[in-house]
Amino acid sequence: MTKFNFDPAHSVVEFSVKHLVISNIKGRFNDFNASLEGDLNDLNSIKGELTIKADSIDTRVGDRDNHLRSGDFLDAENYPEIKFEVTKVEEQSVTGNLTIKDVTEEETFELSYEGQSKNPMNGATTAGFVANGTINREKFGITFNQALETGGVMIGKDVHFQVSLEFALED
Repeated sequence: MTKFNFDPAHSVVEFSVKHLVISNIKGRFNDFNASLEGDLNDLNSIKGELTIKADSIDTRVGDRDNHLRSGDFLDAENYPEIKFEVTKVEEQSVTGNLTIKDVTEEETFELSYEGQSKNPMNGATTAGFVANGTINREKFGITFNQALETGGVMIGKDVHFQVSLEFALED
């Protein structure tokens, strides 16, 4: 069973959510870590975990980021981590337990194993994965919202995300 070294410099966790029913606000988490082990020739053998520091949320608007860190949303002070623990990998999907604010739900997301490449800077064989999906934030107790006079709500309940991770194979 191969273990992999996470490469945070070439990895990203991004998300978007509807705002005022008319646009998408995008953001990212800047502080996260991932672990991975298994056989890349048998994706069913893959085990892993993604841990995100909730207070590292970044939408490029300080006031909004502070509100997202507050008890109205992530409550980062009391729930500092968002965690996804892989329970099953198939050719085009990954299933696992997602925990946000101490609420754990099984979720399945689209997965693409991007293959391997030798990094010319350090000679390491590197593997890449991309996961895409949508979660309902209300399932995790993140229910803050406001009705709009034109109908609809200020913030969509669906959070769309893309996670791109690179790992160097251990020698």
